[in-house]
Amino acid sequence: MVEQEPTSTAGQRLGAPDTLGISTLEPGHKPPTMPSGRHIAIRVRMLDDSEELFDISQRASGKVLFEMVCAHLNLVEGDYFGLEFQDQRKMMVWLDLLKPIMKQIRRPKHTVLRFVVKFFPPDHAQLMEELTRYLFALQIRQDLASGRLTCTDSSAALLVSHIIQSEIGDFEEAQCRQHLLNNNYIPDQMALMDKIMEFHHKHVGQTPAESDYQLLEVARRLEMYGIRLHPAKDREGTKLSLAVAHTGVLVFQGHTRINAFNWSKIRKLSFKRKRFLIKLRPDLNQSAYQDTLEFVMASRDCCKVFWKICVEYHAFFRLFEEPKPKPKPVLFSRGSSFRFSGRTQKQVIDYVKDTEFKKLPFYRKHSRVQYNSSLSPLPSPLHSQVPNQAEGRSWKESALVSSEDSAALRMRGSPSPSAQRSGRNDGVSAAADDSRAQAMGARQQGTELHTADVASLSVSLVNGHRRGDELNGASPSPDGQQPSPLTSPLLNDSSGLRTDDEEENRRKRFPTDKAYFIAKELLTTERTYLKDLELITLSFQSVLDKEESTPESLQSLLKSSFEPLHSYHSDFLKELEQRLALWEGRSNAHIKGDYQRIGDVMLKNTQGLKALTAQLQKHSECVSELEKACRASRRLENVCRDFELQKVCYVPLNVFILRPLHRLLHYKQILERLCKHYPATHPDFRDCRAALADVSELEALLHSSMLKTDNYQRLLELQKDLIGLDNLATPTREFIRLGCLSKLSGKGLQQRMFFLFSDVLLYTSRGITSSNQFKVHGQLPLRGMTIRESEEEWGVPHCFTLVTQRQSVVVAASSVSEMEKWMEDLKMAVDLAEDSNGPSTSLLTNSNDVKSPGEWASEVESEDDLGGSRTSLERHGNSSAHHRGNTTVHVCWHRNTSVSMLDFSIATENQLSGNLLRKFKNSNGWQKLWVVFTNFSLFFYKTHQDEYPLASLPLLGYSVTVPAESENIHKDYVFKLHFKSHIYYFRSESEYSFERWMEVIRSATISSSRTRYLNRKEPY
Repeated sequence: MVEQEPTSTAGQRLGAPDTLGISTLEPGHKPPTMPSGRHIAIRVRMLDDSEELFDISQRASGKVLFEMVCAHLNLVEGDYFGLEFQDQRKMMVWLDLLKPIMKQIRRPKHTVLRFVVKFFPPDHAQLMEELTRYLFALQIRQDLASGRLTCTDSSAALLVSHIIQSEIGDFEEAQCRQHLLNNNYIPDQMALMDKIMEFHHKHVGQTPAESDYQLLEVARRLEMYGIRLHPAKDREGTKLSLAVAHTGVLVFQGHTRINAFNWSKIRKLSFKRKRFLIKLRPDLNQSAYQDTLEFVMASRDCCKVFWKICVEYHAFFRLFEEPKPKPKPVLFSRGSSFRFSGRTQKQVIDYVKDTEFKKLPFYRKHSRVQYNSSLSPLPSPLHSQVPNQAEGRSWKESALVSSEDSAALRMRGSPSPSAQRSGRNDGVSAAADDSRAQAMGARQQGTELHTADVASLSVSLVNGHRRGDELNGASPSPDGQQPSPLTSPLLNDSSGLRTDDEEENRRKRFPTDKAYFIAKELLTTERTYLKDLELITLSFQSVLDKEESTPESLQSLLKSSFEPLHSYHSDFLKELEQRLALWEGRSNAHIKGDYQRIGDVMLKNTQGLKALTAQLQKHSECVSELEKACRASRRLENVCRDFELQKVCYVPLNVFILRPLHRLLHYKQILERLCKHYPATHPDFRDCRAALADVSELEALLHSSMLKTDNYQRLLELQKDLIGLDNLATPTREFIRLGCLSKLSGKGLQQRMFFLFSDVLLYTSRGITSSNQFKVHGQLPLRGMTIRESEEEWGVPHCFTLVTQRQSVVVAASSVSEMEKWMEDLKMAVDLAEDSNGPSTSLLTNSNDVKSPGEWASEVESEDDLGGSRTSLERHGNSSAHHRGNTTVHVCWHRNTSVSMLDFSIATENQLSGNLLRKFKNSNGWQKLWVVFTNFSLFFYKTHQDEYPLASLPLLGYSVTVPAESENIHKDYVFKLHFKSHIYYFRSESEYSFERWMEVIRSATISSSRTRYLNRKEPY
């Protein structure tokens, strides 16, 4: 299972301004105990509509999951909330905290739990924490939009006005009207738009925290506040609805309350079959006294669901402490053993009042408001002041949270590791925050000379080249083969040393605005992009010019496609460097204000790119023409292969050819972040928005061909990794997933590399040859294939069986998550194959490789068989061919993992470069490096002018976290990469760059499910 956030939210991905509030969590609070056993992934939808995955044991109780969710949110007053889901009877039920999850959720993969408000208190002033009030406000927002919270038009308009005040800030007519047109808060919003704007105009100066407070103040007075209706009928058959509140049981007809039974009047609540019974206490003042009221509901299950929530409401609001469990009967029991589990409201209030918590920032997804941290009074007997949001932001969490990570997640919420250690309170003045932000602003970090432990030295690979002789003198492996991609970069750079004091003085003069750091990311990635263009226009074209076998049409196509782009982006980079120099004040023409913007430069760039549309449309053709020329000439194929093996060509050659198309995605993301960061009144906003429209139009024009070419390029790269097949790259074939599985044969489980395409599944093994390629041993047609879990049948963990007309193959994944990803993609591929009309074709080069059913049944494989004879390899023309040893296929083989085309697509979008400081586990010094993230790997240079990387670090299988307190990393903006015994610390220059590095590295270390990937973006 991949480790998590932080699906990030759509707002974060598009660069929304990071408006924060304050949450509290006890630092020493332990994460819930996780029982041993097989783990499953549980999907939980939060109140802001984001979804998170939680890795949990099948034997765990509902309480373990609920506490994990609260820990993930840093939520102290979690007892007001609950997890609800739709069970197998299509009924919405609450997760029972005392029962095992698997006894309640029969199909966890297909079930989404909703984290929602469960207990609505009568007075919102009883909610002690700002985060709790924010979550309640989100619940009110949902109830309004769904029509569950009905009210008068005037009340609805007032509620919406408080919501938009918290989201966009003070009233500005054009902005408010446009926001209401883009967002629907109530069913009939257009008719009330003028009234909403009238109310919004009165909320000037109101902060998001105050808006939440006022929203709850209005909502709590509404009759339907917190009401969840349960359909029923009375004895006469009249249609009614029952509900429960803090006061007791309520009876509604439509949305009008017609009766109420206070807890003090109720003697007993029970149900019998479909009848829900309310037994009342005798009322001496009434002559016509009715002892029992009877209501008929749709089924016994409906009765039980409502009875349970009544029991929980009564216990939460009426009892002083959690009820004790009843002793188990010796022989038999009557009735339900269900009881309320958790703290009562009194216990929650006392706990928050009596306990000291550190304030941790939290992220407001929908809010664009930024303001200082001064406190504003509110008329509340319990809160003379409502705490405002802290300046700064919470660090993004990963998409999947495990119980072991819970403590780390709390640490991530703190403003900085050093602040957390010092126990400093976030409630400081705005001036103090500003001075600290300036001190922690844009950093050009220094390095310190350090000597690593010789015993821990390992050799790194760049494109399969051994760097040990240059870096640490390591000797080659005994078998003469290249080492595993698991090895780690080791670079020693004694130049450019600076002390931390010198570094602090250098940092203070740089801007601290987030827009500056976004512009700086544009500059650093543009430097890498121009280097990549130069590799084609200068290096590769010069090689082709010397080769007589190169077709003139190919040379002409490459020149006409790349030289105009190279020339254009060279000028664009110079303009970016000049603008950043002015912004930082490093130029003699230092003029503040006019040059502290980037939108005008980007608008000019995107308009220039639109003029180069014809060149951009040729890049897909370049890939196919180059492949066609290589097929026609073995000599040209060798020339291209030799060029690809050079150190300067750090990723496959075709990736460089497609870089201009991918760069459009990066421009779009950067502009989206700027547009989300700037308010509509900012002078740079209009240019950024116009540039975003231009680049979006261009990207949409090229999107279809880009997807097809990316798939074609992936097939071409896989064809180089495989021997024993022909014609893999065909127009109708789509790559879906590759990775390691263990195949069950006569000699037990043996590691195999599987390749899943839209029409066939191939399984291979790594040949014991100098070429490092994978030999294909069999293919399984997808048409007619069935997949079933078979762990119990074979006694092998994470095992499933693939059944075709000719054979059955039993395979085992390395984990539950890997098994689920493979089965999900296999089922999808089988459905696609069933829908296609094309004939099934064999990919194997030799018809002898296709075995009869009897041969498949008696097949016994060994590693000697897998290597194959040298003669067979020569027959395929690969005997002497050198091959890249650090491709994604090889990394997956060594790390025993898998990647899908979706992961490749995400990696294409998430590319980053810039300066980082790197530190080993046992060293004291920080070494400054230029780092490029692309193709699931980090590539390390001394400076951005270097021609080729000194080392690389493939990230598949790594986990990225922030250092724990015990690791004594007394620096800000530090993240940690960890795989088995390999640990590296990296330090970024600012909070923004820290978050960006964490985001893109997680994209390589956390594999996205198909559903999450398709829903992870929202258009700007």
